[in-house]
Amino acid sequence: MGHRKLSSPRRGSAGLRPRKRSEELLPSPRSYPELNLPNPVALGFVGYKVGMTHIFMIDEDRSSSMFGKEIYVPVTVLETPPVYVLALRAYGLDSKGEHSVIGEVWGDLGDFTKFVTRRVKGLKVQKEKTEQQLKKIESSMDNISYFRLLISTQPHLIPALSKKTPDLVEVQIGGGNPKSQLEYGLKLLGNTLSVKDVFKEGQLMDIIGVTKGHGFQGVIKRYGVQELPRWHKHRKGSRKVGTKGPSLGTPSYVPQPGQMGFHRRTEYNKRILKISDDTKLINPKGGFVRYGLVKNTYLLVEGSTIGSIKRPLFLRYPIRPYSTQLPVPKVTYMDVNSKQG
Repeated sequence: MGHRKLSSPRRGSAGLRPRKRSEELLPSPRSYPELNLPNPVALGFVGYKVGMTHIFMIDEDRSSSMFGKEIYVPVTVLETPPVYVLALRAYGLDSKGEHSVIGEVWGDLGDFTKFVTRRVKGLKVQKEKTEQQLKKIESSMDNISYFRLLISTQPHLIPALSKKTPDLVEVQIGGGNPKSQLEYGLKLLGNTLSVKDVFKEGQLMDIIGVTKGHGFQGVIKRYGVQELPRWHKHRKGSRKVGTKGPSLGTPSYVPQPGQMGFHRRTEYNKRILKISDDTKLINPKGGFVRYGLVKNTYLLVEGSTIGSIKRPLFLRYPIRPYSTQLPVPKVTYMDVNSKQG
């Protein structure tokens, strides 16, 4: 009789479950950091993924053998045109102990109304209640937990996107006190907000978005399960798990085929290396592959980021930063050669 193997290593990762499709293309943060800043500031922004290139910068790591010298750094380019502030919302605890909207104040949208009505129905009715809602907020200041801005992207400013329907998302206001946050929010109503008013060069941020989708895949590609030998007894297929029974020690885990990619994910502590309006410094001659030319303010983020090209990404203040004071990077060279393979 042959030797019977009683145990084997588990195949695939049981983490990041359930592996289902994201419910929205631009996810909203589930939480925000608590900052002790003297003045209020918006804790997030929205950018669109352009592609990747590389730069040279001065190494700041004193423990590195390359300290003070030029190093090669791959970067991701995010195009960040100014966002439009549509409304200010005040949140407080309701009778059930959950956070709900106490009141919302809408700004004067002007010509931007034609874009917003693509997403917001009954806009005129909401704007008529502005004065009434503002009085309600001012009388409930003691019960307000936080304020959030309802912002709208301006995709019509990005020719590469070929769309006019804006992406709407809420951004929490951090720092200061409730009174100063209210004044800050009312000041921004009906105006645009630039990424330079939110983030600074050298700062860390979290990126929340949806990963690149790969459709319905089997267990070999989805979990990295070892393919069964094709030459012996596997008439029902080799690209399957040997048993649908639970693994040893993890009774609820069974690798199954299903959706792969297009998952909501969060990348922590991505560093901003440069914020610039000079598009000549970054645009290749023929534009970025499958994107085109950058026309607005852009960020250079260290390393790669999630998502496919042209995908909207939510940029949030870091919720668990490894450092609160990083120097402004000294970028010496930005590559503008096309990355067409």
